[in-house]
Amino acid sequence: MRYIVDDVDRSLTFLETLGFTLVDRMGPPFAIMERDGLELWVSGPGTSARRALADGSVPQPGGWNRLVIEVDDLDATVDQLTATGARLRSKPISGPGGRQVLVEDPSGNPIELFESR
Repeated sequence: MRYIVDDVDRSLTFLETLGFTLVDRMGPPFAIMERDGLELWVSGPGTSARRALADGSVPQPGGWNRLVIEVDDLDATVDQLTATGARLRSKPISGPGGRQVLVEDPSGNPIELFESR
């Protein structure tokens, strides 16, 4: 999965907090992280994934599509991330399958943390 970020170093620290490990690093603008078989291609400024398209649009982080990462303890994970300065888009909410919260990575990409019932 291609993952567009503004600052690769800050994103790696954030993703490591969520259990990802560094698989490969290709200079400052690109890294590959892995967690439970999911491979993220972390692409910062200077990578081909960030170049302007023919219509002039520029790929950038943000939006509402998101990764869902299952965690064992939602509250503890939220505490760890907010201690590093992560911003929450929502407070934890409960649904039929468990609890979830939206947290932003350092580039503003949303990640849903989900704790199953």
